[in-house]
Amino acid sequence: QVQLVESGGGLVQAGGSLRLSCAASGRTFSSYVMGWFRQAPGKEREFVAGISRGGSATYVADSVKGRFTISRDNSENTVALQMNSLKAEDTAVYYCAAKRLDGVITPNANQYNYWGQGTQVTVSS
Repeated sequence: QVQLVESGGGLVQAGGSLRLSCAASGRTFSSYVMGWFRQAPGKEREFVAGISRGGSATYVADSVKGRFTISRDNSENTVALQMNSLKAEDTAVYYCAAKRLDGVITPNANQYNYWGQGTQVTVSS
């Protein structure tokens, strides 16, 4: 089992940047595919980015491609989401998630086994 704790959210002006971090407990962090999701008020949870177990492969949603970057540090049990050129429509609660089953990065939230509590990102226009 793994516990996930996100940090780094906040209020930023449009065009600005934020870096979210997710700290994981446990000794098996490198065995999980990690993902970032977000959920805006009144909307469904949306995949943002995912990263493979070793960090060599990433998958970024089209809506954030070229602006957001996901990375991980298995020695520190952390995964990060660097968000640049933020837009008002990026406003949401951002969640970190861990997928145990296999090494495939998937945008399907149902395949992720563990979730953090979320961190609020608000982008003012």
